[in-house]
Amino acid sequence: MVFIGASTGGPEAIREVLTGLPADTPPILIAQHMPATFTGAFARALDRACAMRVKEAEHGERIAAGTAYLAPGHSHLSLRRAGGGYACELLGSEPVNGHRPSVDVLFESAARSLGAAAVGVLLTGMGKDGAKGLLALRRVGAWTLAQDEASCIVYGMPREAVALGAAAEQVGLGLVAAQVQRALGRLRADTRGGERFDQD
Repeated sequence: MVFIGASTGGPEAIREVLTGLPADTPPILIAQHMPATFTGAFARALDRACAMRVKEAEHGERIAAGTAYLAPGHSHLSLRRAGGGYACELLGSEPVNGHRPSVDVLFESAARSLGAAAVGVLLTGMGKDGAKGLLALRRVGAWTLAQDEASCIVYGMPREAVALGAAAEQVGLGLVAAQVQRALGRLRADTRGGERFDQD
Protein backbone atom coordinates (compact mmCIF):
# COMPACT_ATOMS: atom_id res chain seq x y z
CA MET A 1 0.00 0.00 0.00
CA VAL A 2 1.21 3.53 -0.78
CA PHE A 3 0.93 6.58 1.50
CA ILE A 4 1.40 10.11 0.14
CA GLY A 5 1.63 13.39 2.01
CA ALA A 6 1.82 16.92 0.62
CA SER A 7 1.04 20.57 1.34
CA THR A 8 1.95 23.69 -0.67
CA GLY A 9 2.24 22.70 -4.33
CA GLY A 10 0.80 19.31 -3.51
CA PRO A 11 -2.28 19.20 -5.76
CA GLU A 12 -0.25 19.34 -8.97
CA ALA A 13 2.45 17.07 -7.54
CA ILE A 14 -0.14 14.46 -6.50
CA ARG A 15 -1.79 14.69 -9.90
CA GLU A 16 1.54 14.03 -11.64
CA VAL A 17 2.28 11.02 -9.45
CA LEU A 18 -1.16 9.44 -9.75
CA THR A 19 -1.44 9.93 -13.51
CA GLY A 20 1.84 8.03 -13.83
CA LEU A 21 0.43 4.92 -12.12
CA PRO A 22 -1.62 2.12 -13.73
CA ALA A 23 -5.19 1.20 -12.88
CA ASP A 24 -4.18 -1.93 -10.96
CA THR A 25 -1.87 -0.12 -8.52
CA PRO A 26 -2.27 -1.24 -4.88
CA PRO A 27 -4.31 1.09 -2.64
CA ILE A 28 -3.05 4.64 -2.06
CA LEU A 29 -3.95 6.81 0.95
CA ILE A 30 -3.29 10.56 0.63
CA ALA A 31 -3.13 13.43 3.12
CA GLN A 32 -3.05 16.82 1.39
CA HIS A 33 -3.34 20.00 3.45
CA MET A 34 -6.52 21.45 1.95
CA PRO A 35 -9.78 22.91 3.30
CA ALA A 36 -12.79 20.61 3.49
CA THR A 37 -14.62 22.68 0.89
CA PHE A 38 -12.07 21.68 -1.77
CA THR A 39 -11.10 18.05 -1.12
CA GLY A 40 -14.21 16.53 -2.70
CA ALA A 41 -13.74 18.49 -5.91
CA PHE A 42 -10.03 17.68 -5.92
CA ALA A 43 -10.74 13.96 -5.60
CA ARG A 44 -13.24 14.10 -8.48
CA ALA A 45 -10.77 15.97 -10.70
CA LEU A 46 -8.08 13.37 -9.98
CA ASP A 47 -10.55 10.57 -10.69
CA ARG A 48 -11.22 11.99 -14.15
CA ALA A 49 -7.50 12.34 -14.88
CA CYS A 50 -6.15 9.04 -13.53
CA ALA A 51 -6.33 5.40 -14.57
CA MET A 52 -6.91 4.53 -10.91
CA ARG A 53 -10.17 5.32 -9.16
CA VAL A 54 -9.74 8.33 -6.85
CA LYS A 55 -12.24 9.28 -4.16
CA GLU A 56 -12.58 11.16 -0.91
CA ALA A 57 -12.10 8.70 1.94
CA GLU A 58 -15.11 7.67 4.03
CA HIS A 59 -15.00 6.46 7.61
CA GLY A 60 -14.98 2.67 7.87
CA GLU A 61 -14.84 1.91 4.15
CA ARG A 62 -12.83 -1.13 3.10
CA ILE A 63 -9.66 -0.36 1.19
CA ALA A 64 -9.58 -1.79 -2.34
CA ALA A 65 -6.81 -2.25 -4.89
CA GLY A 66 -6.85 0.19 -7.79
CA THR A 67 -8.24 3.00 -5.62
CA ALA A 68 -6.67 6.13 -4.12
CA TYR A 69 -8.30 7.62 -1.01
CA LEU A 70 -7.93 11.34 -0.30
CA ALA A 71 -8.34 12.56 3.28
CA PRO A 72 -11.29 14.96 3.56
CA GLY A 73 -10.23 18.41 4.70
CA HIS A 74 -12.10 18.13 8.01
CA SER A 75 -10.51 14.91 9.33
CA HIS A 76 -7.28 13.02 9.84
CA LEU A 77 -7.06 9.87 7.73
CA SER A 78 -5.57 6.74 9.23
CA LEU A 79 -5.34 3.06 8.40
CA ARG A 80 -6.82 0.31 10.55
CA ARG A 81 -7.12 -3.44 10.25
CA ALA A 82 -10.58 -4.75 9.35
CA GLY A 83 -10.95 -8.51 9.32
CA GLY A 84 -8.62 -9.90 6.66
CA GLY A 85 -7.97 -6.49 5.13
CA TYR A 86 -7.88 -2.79 6.00
CA ALA A 87 -10.24 0.16 6.27
CA CYS A 88 -10.08 3.95 6.32
CA GLU A 89 -10.54 5.64 9.67
CA LEU A 90 -11.43 9.33 9.87
CA LEU A 91 -10.59 11.20 13.06
CA GLY A 92 -11.88 14.60 14.10
CA SER A 93 -9.23 15.00 16.79
CA GLU A 94 -7.10 18.11 17.25
CA PRO A 95 -4.78 19.27 14.44
CA VAL A 96 -1.25 17.84 14.44
CA ASN A 97 1.58 20.17 13.42
CA GLY A 98 -1.17 22.72 12.85
CA HIS A 99 -2.97 20.54 10.29
CA ARG A 100 -6.00 18.34 9.97
CA PRO A 101 -5.59 16.17 7.97
CA SER A 102 -2.03 15.58 9.13
CA VAL A 103 0.51 13.60 7.14
CA ASP A 104 2.14 12.41 10.37
CA VAL A 105 -1.14 10.86 11.53
CA LEU A 106 -1.48 8.97 8.24
CA PHE A 107 2.13 7.80 8.06
CA GLU A 108 2.28 6.75 11.71
CA SER A 109 -0.88 4.67 11.31
CA ALA A 110 0.70 2.99 8.30
CA ALA A 111 3.82 2.19 10.29
CA ARG A 112 1.73 0.63 13.07
CA SER A 113 -0.69 -1.32 10.87
CA LEU A 114 1.30 -2.25 7.78
CA GLY A 115 4.98 -1.96 8.66
CA ALA A 116 7.45 -2.95 5.96
CA ALA A 117 4.65 -3.58 3.44
CA ALA A 118 4.14 0.18 3.09
CA VAL A 119 5.60 2.73 0.67
CA GLY A 120 5.80 6.28 2.04
CA VAL A 121 6.09 9.35 -0.21
CA LEU A 122 6.49 12.91 1.09
CA LEU A 123 5.98 15.62 -1.52
CA THR A 124 6.33 19.40 -1.64
CA GLY A 125 5.06 21.42 1.31
CA MET A 126 5.76 24.05 3.93
CA GLY A 127 6.61 23.11 7.51
CA LYS A 128 7.50 19.75 9.00
CA ASP A 129 4.31 17.66 8.89
CA GLY A 130 5.09 14.15 7.68
CA ALA A 131 8.78 14.12 8.55
CA LYS A 132 8.41 12.16 11.80
CA GLY A 133 5.82 9.89 10.23
CA LEU A 134 8.12 9.10 7.32
CA LEU A 135 10.85 8.26 9.84
CA ALA A 136 8.44 5.92 11.66
CA LEU A 137 7.80 4.16 8.34
CA ARG A 138 11.50 3.82 7.58
CA ARG A 139 12.18 2.43 11.06
CA VAL A 140 9.73 -0.44 10.49
CA GLY A 141 11.33 -1.32 7.16
CA ALA A 142 9.04 0.53 4.74
CA TRP A 143 10.49 2.10 1.60
CA THR A 144 10.46 5.90 1.93
CA LEU A 145 10.90 8.67 -0.60
CA ALA A 146 11.04 12.47 -0.44
CA GLN A 147 10.65 14.81 -3.39
CA ASP A 148 13.92 16.60 -4.17
CA GLU A 149 14.49 20.31 -3.65
CA ALA A 150 14.78 21.19 -7.34
CA SER A 151 11.27 19.98 -8.17
CA CYS A 152 9.46 21.19 -5.01
CA ILE A 153 7.35 24.33 -4.91
CA VAL A 154 8.34 24.53 -1.22
CA TYR A 155 11.14 22.28 0.07
CA GLY A 156 9.97 22.34 3.68
CA MET A 157 8.42 19.00 4.60
CA PRO A 158 10.82 16.94 2.45
CA ARG A 159 13.81 18.86 3.84
CA GLU A 160 12.74 18.10 7.41
CA ALA A 161 12.37 14.42 6.54
CA VAL A 162 15.81 14.28 4.94
CA ALA A 163 17.33 16.00 7.98
CA LEU A 164 15.86 13.27 10.21
CA GLY A 165 17.19 10.48 7.99
CA ALA A 166 13.60 9.50 7.17
CA ALA A 167 13.96 9.32 3.38
CA ALA A 168 15.66 6.31 1.84
CA GLU A 169 15.68 8.18 -1.46
CA GLN A 170 15.16 11.65 -2.93
CA VAL A 171 14.03 12.04 -6.53
CA GLY A 172 12.53 14.66 -8.80
CA LEU A 173 8.77 14.78 -9.14
CA GLY A 174 8.87 13.30 -12.64
CA LEU A 175 10.49 10.13 -11.30
CA VAL A 176 8.27 9.52 -8.27
CA ALA A 177 5.66 7.35 -10.01
CA ALA A 178 8.31 5.11 -11.55
CA GLN A 179 10.10 4.72 -8.22
CA VAL A 180 6.82 3.87 -6.48
CA GLN A 181 6.18 1.15 -9.07
CA ARG A 182 9.69 -0.27 -8.54
CA ALA A 183 9.18 -0.33 -4.78
CA LEU A 184 5.81 -2.05 -5.18
CA GLY A 185 7.40 -4.59 -7.50
CA ARG A 186 9.97 -5.44 -4.84
CA LEU A 187 7.23 -5.79 -2.22
CA ARG A 188 5.24 -8.13 -4.48
CA ALA A 189 8.32 -10.29 -4.95
CA ASP A 190 9.05 -10.35 -1.21
CA THR A 191 5.52 -10.89 0.13
CA ARG A 192 3.81 -13.48 -2.05
CA GLY A 193 0.41 -14.27 -0.59
CA GLY A 194 0.58 -11.42 1.92
CA GLU A 195 -2.18 -9.08 3.00
CA ARG A 196 -5.44 -9.20 1.04
CA PHE A 197 -7.12 -6.14 -0.42
CA ASP A 198 -10.70 -6.11 -1.63
CA GLN A 199 -10.95 -6.05 -5.40
CA ASP A 200 -14.21 -4.12 -5.74
